[in-house]
Amino acid sequence: MNTTIKDCRIIPLDRHHSDRQGDLSVVEGLNGIPFPIRRIYYLYDIPGGATRGGHAHKNLYQILVAASGSFTVVLDDGTHRQSVTLNQPDQALLIVPGIWRELENFSSGSVCLCIASEKYDESDYLRDYDNFLLFRNHTITNMSSND
Repeated sequence: MNTTIKDCRIIPLDRHHSDRQGDLSVVEGLNGIPFPIRRIYYLYDIPGGATRGGHAHKNLYQILVAASGSFTVVLDDGTHRQSVTLNQPDQALLIVPGIWRELENFSSGSVCLCIASEKYDESDYLRDYDNFLLFRNHTITNMSSND
């Protein structure tokens, strides 16, 4: 896997607002989102001090949005780590395949909206960090030998 944490980025979501009626953000696949949307789910009622994630995906692209409250996403490509705090519902974090992610520091009442490029597939998950590192090293080695 030749992706790095630098391939992950904040994507501003389309925002419409009314002074009297609040704000509205729009998410449409292939319109600001670099993949067709196949699955949407959300995390909520996360106890204080809990972490979520703790895995990577082989092929799945994912967008995370703090629909309410805030949380921190720790991105890891096996070489570098970077923390991104999400706290605005009109800002989304694109996570590309091959990046380990951990979600932490959830504020009270936070909601993490997850938008995925694929339906759930357990075989796409790398849930053990050592296996994640082996996957990344194997993929990078194979890509280098094909050049």
